[in-house]
Amino acid sequence: MTVTANPNKALWEKGDFTQVAEAMRASGEALVARLGITPGTNVLDLGCGDGTTALPAARLGAEVLGVDIASNLVAAGNQRAEAEGLSNCRFQEGDASHLDDLADDSFDLVVSIFGAMFAPRPFDAAKEMVRVTRPGGQIVMGNWIPGDPTLVAQILKISGSYSPPPPEGFISPMTWGVEENVIERFAQAGVPADRINFSRETYTFEYPAAPTELLATFREYYGPTMNAFAAADADGRTEDLQHELAALFTAQNSSPDPDTTSIPATYLQVSVTL
Repeated sequence: MTVTANPNKALWEKGDFTQVAEAMRASGEALVARLGITPGTNVLDLGCGDGTTALPAARLGAEVLGVDIASNLVAAGNQRAEAEGLSNCRFQEGDASHLDDLADDSFDLVVSIFGAMFAPRPFDAAKEMVRVTRPGGQIVMGNWIPGDPTLVAQILKISGSYSPPPPEGFISPMTWGVEENVIERFAQAGVPADRINFSRETYTFEYPAAPTELLATFREYYGPTMNAFAAADADGRTEDLQHELAALFTAQNSSPDPDTTSIPATYLQVSVTL
């Protein structure tokens, strides 16, 4: 697949999101189980990472294509699918704003869970999702919500306070968590508002160690957190950032066992019917 320049490519290839994704598997499976996937459903998982939702869809018998901007995650996804013998699931590199190699009306279901929201041109991403979905098909997005008090929105908020200001023209991925923005973007792609439904759902990060150990995984492998720590290092504020994030992870842990982590995070689920 031809890939145009996208600043997110370096961000998501910088670390190893597969390490963070291990904490997201159970919720990914639960989410897919609610989508009504049946054998033979053609599914596009956009911004798929290493297959947290793509592989569960394939296990249900869907024909799944995972597309991600990060070549390392595409490779990891193909390895996971091969290891499970899922010949109905494959991954390739691509930009959510330019799905040039994908034909119109190709998919029954387009899924993008915390994926396409990070594409730098949101109107183009919405247009492409609509273009590749067949009439009568569905688009389902999971988007983090700006200002939400739960984990991921707060990680991104805290990290942003330690990072340099974004470049001119930058559109925050968190704007996909605002219903009015979603309606506007899909409207420009030709989808009326009455074809879009919203719900607040929960995604739980599960980790077999203390919350500070999960934070260590984010610090070492999650691109936005890695960048925040690099900026904090340059300003001599590393300990401040570590303390603030450690307090967040610890406070939000719902597990009664302090050596086990279970942190729920709220997101906006967007369901578009074409």
